[in-house]
Amino acid sequence: MPAKDIYHDAVKNALVRDGWTITADPYKIKYKDAELFADLSAEKPIAA
Repeated sequence: MPAKDIYHDAVKNALVRDGWTITADPYKIKYKDAELFADLSAEKPIAA
């Protein structure tokens, strides 16, 4: 797993304060023999 950069916690906290839900930290992507990591995965509920 890669190291988190200096902005990771600040961005994560800002998303949470704005109403986003962090679904994965880090977000692991597997494809065949490759394994990749995105910084995080988030979703924001919307009202229709």
